[in-house]
Amino acid sequence: MLESFRLDTAGVREVLRGPELRAAVDDLADQIAAHVRPHVPATTIVSVRGYTTDRGAASVTIEDVRGMAWQARDGVLTRAAGALGLEVKAWQR
Repeated sequence: MLESFRLDTAGVREVLRGPELRAAVDDLADQIAAHVRPHVPATTIVSVRGYTTDRGAASVTIEDVRGMAWQARDGVLTRAAGALGLEVKAWQR
């Protein structure tokens, strides 16, 4: 039986900022971008940018003014993430 549990916050932080998580996040972002590209015009740039906050993160951007409309109307980014089994939630401040 577990009598006590102590969270190693420094260890968790190290994992969240580590190269293994960074690689996994970057790979998923690349896969999302690959799922989006067939659903936008061929000349449209879909970019991936990795960054770090308190953990590894990445953004996938449709670099076209129509990108917001494609997302609002068709959910191209949301559907691409969902195709990979990711859950998309609304961003809250």
